[in-house]
Amino acid sequence: MMITITFIQPDGVEKVVEAEEGTSLMQLALDNGVDGVLGDCGGACSCATCHCYIDENYLSRMPAAEDVEMSLLEIANDPQENSRLGCQVTLTQELSGMIVKVPESQY
Repeated sequence: MMITITFIQPDGVEKVVEAEEGTSLMQLALDNGVDGVLGDCGGACSCATCHCYIDENYLSRMPAAEDVEMSLLEIANDPQENSRLGCQVTLTQELSGMIVKVPESQY
């Protein structure tokens, strides 16, 4: 069964995409041309260019951010309580329907 994610791009345009379970949120965005998700480090959790805001209704459905992710989020542009790095979010069926907002700028 496919997982459906809605990205709200920096210009406000919504992009609804589907993924297989186990795909990272960052890779899904890159594969589908979501504006604002750069993924410069290729998913190595070393740059914060896949920073995004997770719908708060879904945060409890995913593992908490580990220390390395938290430290990178501190340098991300406009971090918020619902900030995550897309490379660290592995998609599961429990996340299907999630809305993800991409920040105005990754820098």
